[in-house]
Amino acid sequence: MACLPLTLRALVLVPLLAVAVDQARATLACGPPAAWLAIAGYASILATLARDGEWGRTTAAFLALAGLGFSGWLTYVEVARLEAICVWCVGSAACMAVLAGLAVARLLSPPPPPGRRG
Repeated sequence: MACLPLTLRALVLVPLLAVAVDQARATLACGPPAAWLAIAGYASILATLARDGEWGRTTAAFLALAGLGFSGWLTYVEVARLEAICVWCVGSAACMAVLAGLAVARLLSPPPPPGRRG
């Protein structure tokens, strides 16, 4: 029972911080919300992961590194300008960091032999 106020506070505060980050003028000037850009980025990376050729590997790594840079910039905006941390944004940044590392490792690894996918 002692955790109930903290849980209620987290349920109210976390979405409010996400909205504050998303609606801040510093994040995107007259552009789409950051959450929609993240969803589009993840969907694009997922689409390129279906291709195993050089184009798919390079594009996936490029998109993941661009997403990591965007996540880093949003983290800077959260900390330096808004002075608020969005838990969802931090989680997304961590996922994007792991995804970027895996995509770059995939790009640098030798391709599978022709006729065999793995």
